[in-house]
Amino acid sequence: MSFLEFDKTQLGNLEYSLRREMLSTNRAGGYMSTTLVCCNTRKYHGLFVAPVIEGDEHDYVMLSSLDETIIQHEQAFNLGIHRYPDAYEPKGHKYLVDFRYTPTPALTYRVGGVLLRKELLWIHSHPQLLIRYTLLEASSPTTLRLRPFLAFRDKHALSKANFHADGHSYPVTGGVRNRLYEGFPWLYLQVDSDEAEFVAAPDWYYNFQYDEERDRGYDYQEDLLTTGYFEVPITKERPIVFSCSIEAARSAASLDELFEEELARRSDKHDFLTCLRHSARQFIVRRKEGTEITAGYPWFGRWGRDTFIALPGITLTQGDVASCVETLDTLTGEMHEGLFPNLGSAYNSVDAPLWFFWTLQQLAEHLPEQQIWERYGKTMRTILESYRRGVGDNIAMREDGLIRASHPHLAMTWMDAVVDGRPVTGREGCQVEINALWYNAVCYTLHLAGTYGDEDFVTRWRDLPTRIHESFLEAFWDENRGYLADYMTDGGERNTDIRPNQVIACSLAYKIPDEAQQVAILSTVKQHLLTPRGLRTLSPRNPKYKGRYEGNTAERDRAYHQGTVWVWPLEHYVRAWFDLCGADFLPEAENLLVGFKEDLDSYGIGSVPEIYDGDPPYTQRGAISQAWSVGAVLRIQEMIDRMQAARSSENRQTDQPQDKL
Repeated sequence: MSFLEFDKTQLGNLEYSLRREMLSTNRAGGYMSTTLVCCNTRKYHGLFVAPVIEGDEHDYVMLSSLDETIIQHEQAFNLGIHRYPDAYEPKGHKYLVDFRYTPTPALTYRVGGVLLRKELLWIHSHPQLLIRYTLLEASSPTTLRLRPFLAFRDKHALSKANFHADGHSYPVTGGVRNRLYEGFPWLYLQVDSDEAEFVAAPDWYYNFQYDEERDRGYDYQEDLLTTGYFEVPITKERPIVFSCSIEAARSAASLDELFEEELARRSDKHDFLTCLRHSARQFIVRRKEGTEITAGYPWFGRWGRDTFIALPGITLTQGDVASCVETLDTLTGEMHEGLFPNLGSAYNSVDAPLWFFWTLQQLAEHLPEQQIWERYGKTMRTILESYRRGVGDNIAMREDGLIRASHPHLAMTWMDAVVDGRPVTGREGCQVEINALWYNAVCYTLHLAGTYGDEDFVTRWRDLPTRIHESFLEAFWDENRGYLADYMTDGGERNTDIRPNQVIACSLAYKIPDEAQQVAILSTVKQHLLTPRGLRTLSPRNPKYKGRYEGNTAERDRAYHQGTVWVWPLEHYVRAWFDLCGADFLPEAENLLVGFKEDLDSYGIGSVPEIYDGDPPYTQRGAISQAWSVGAVLRIQEMIDRMQAARSSENRQTDQPQDKL
């Protein structure tokens, strides 16, 4: 089999195939996601999910699924599959013989003498999904029936049968348009065949069951409305293309041509790196308001913190400087009092502005520093000034130069889970990674200001790094334990839980711990937190440790940062070791990527998930494709490639014959 191809045995095993999910996006906020056999197991699954209402940032599931039926000799074979409370019905997965991920998701069905291929393709930068059906084998006249199931609801909600939904279908060229509720746009369903007939037959189908939501403690049953179905003859000579869009297709007859043009633009995902690069591009969303990064599929939106941490990995590793700059410009345009919006319009993240400086440092490897200073210098100064004087009651610089952050009901760092109105890991006071980032931000800004002539800034800020440096070590370094405290309370009490946040202090361009301290810190992290899939959020020796991320919302939130493995800190762990050891760390760094390569054909195929269990076998959890996870793995690969290239260059120079004296 070719790369990321699944056969009949695998697809027919629902325990196997329902665990594996596919994703395709249109780079404008729309996506298609479902399992390998097209059986929806999440409320977030759907064939057409997009932000369809002007001015509304929410995503809506418009077309939940599409059942195909093959008809020959008046016998019908339904290729669909749905989960109901007591059974799977119909059982179309038994006809599946092949699934291929590249260049676009494609499924092949065999029904007797009929061999049918289905290909799913989102049109980039356009709210249109195309599904092409190609009859590969058939010995008798064949008819294809297509029955759409409509939801018209927020992706976080579920649809229930009601009397308000409009089940009427209104004719358009090549098909019909539907609008179940006022306030939604029309949904155009069209087929590129003059022989296609739409049979109006509105009806509710009840109790579609989403087992993933049940296991996560949410409502998990839904009713969907079908307004009718298409019937169209299909021959080996001419494929049939189905279009779903909130805009009428310009010409239903040209859908196959459009499909071919769009397919030709798709990259070939034939190995680990091509898959991850493709996955990275799917997070970049261009809207009228600007360019932003979707934090993860299928349920996350834009998060400011995630954007800055993920951005270098998902853009700069591919040389996409333009998308990186566009995203930075979008967020800097929304900055308020030195803070960036985190989730939606909530300005509640103490670390997002400090990660902004780190992102600029990575951008400086691709753009002249002077250009960065001219473009972002004012923003950098604004952030630092706001932190120094204090932002509201929640963020302030203390007399000793350290930043403190606290909130009674919110966790302001990335460890942000809240249960019953209380942060699970509140970390109120001075946090280790916040102050490491603060020191890095001040030092980097001083460097740029000094280089490009901002003498006033240099005069006012040049003494602060020494104060921060001294205060940081006094507050966080534990000589007896040999690692950094996670945070210090306003009362001066250290929290010495072993967490990955201390790694950030070792990975930045401007580091506070000396080399001996860095070795001790990283050795502690390696002993307690390192797994084949990333870093645990808490040492297993801690009584608060939770090794499995499962259960209802509260149970999962209590485990989210209390042992669960995250991928993104692994980038900083690898960076820190490379800074210390150079090429000697190459074998270990290469070994850390092996697990991700092994996982590429499971869970979210072709991507890297949000999290893993802290306990073996490190089961994949959370979002099936996460921006900062993908970005981190790409950054690690980039570090490895650069280190290998540098070592090869050194070896070549050593091998050159020396001139005789």
